[in-house]
Amino acid sequence: MMRAMILDRVGQKLREVELPLPQPQPEQVLLKVHVCGVCRTDLHIVDGELSKPNLPLVLGHQIVGTVVETGAKANKYPLGTRVGVPWLGHTCNCCRYCLAGKENLCDRALFTGYNLNGGYAEYTVADESFCFPIPEGFPNLQAAPLLCAGLIGYRSYRMTEDAARIGFYGFGAAAHILLQVANYQGKQVYAFTRSGDTQGQEFARHLGAVWAGSSEQLPPKELDAAIIFAPVGKLVPAALKAVAKAGIVVCAGIHMSDIPSFPYQILWSERVLRSVANLTRRDGEEFLALAPRIGIQTEVTAFPLSEANEALNALRTGKINGAAVLSM
Repeated sequence: MMRAMILDRVGQKLREVELPLPQPQPEQVLLKVHVCGVCRTDLHIVDGELSKPNLPLVLGHQIVGTVVETGAKANKYPLGTRVGVPWLGHTCNCCRYCLAGKENLCDRALFTGYNLNGGYAEYTVADESFCFPIPEGFPNLQAAPLLCAGLIGYRSYRMTEDAARIGFYGFGAAAHILLQVANYQGKQVYAFTRSGDTQGQEFARHLGAVWAGSSEQLPPKELDAAIIFAPVGKLVPAALKAVAKAGIVVCAGIHMSDIPSFPYQILWSERVLRSVANLTRRDGEEFLALAPRIGIQTEVTAFPLSEANEALNALRTGKINGAAVLSM
């Protein structure tokens, strides 16, 4: 048996239970979970903003664990290998998106901690093809945020192309990682937080942001691009006003509140507005190879598994600098 935190119904708190250990299917591995990151996507699932979770559900898709058993056809990772499990947990490999190298848009994709049970538990199973080796030098707690905040953040960051000045709207787990990537590449980051969040602004400046202020402000210089990490639709027109001609605004979240109407003038002059959906395995391979070269440091607040509800609430209320992680 194993301990796990279960979501029985949206809108309710998670419940601590004991469950039988899952058994790996032929192409799966059984992992002893060491840590699991707590993501804003988990909040969207709990709050019913993502419509089709497989309830009852074990949340969590930033999993770091050790392979303790393999399925009959699983031979990629020897027993004892430390691996990470991200949001994308399975694809069909035969739809037009998979065949075009866009598996993040697969028609029959399954997602960890949403369609598939995730890592808010002492053990979990995962498709070995969707596991990544964790780079040496990253302790378990510090590695967990790389698997979603890092990976999907990196995909969003690449969408800004050759931007030299980038705005990050919402300075949480993803932004604090991507700021380090931007610094490494010689780019300037402008950090936008909730109004009055002086602690978050100071945190951003400490990590190397050239400016930090409220999302209600315009930055002191026009931006070449902006990434919106916060799930707040009204930030879209705010970011469009902040970017220069031909600027790019990337919506990085899986869910966002409704975007208010805005005048065409702030989109004109070849500004681009786009979204990011999920990640690909290529994103994971590229980012996890880059992270140790940069020397990324993740700021983590750890909670025991039994305090998953407290971790989610701390994330909801903006009380976390960096990332929240459950430790088993």
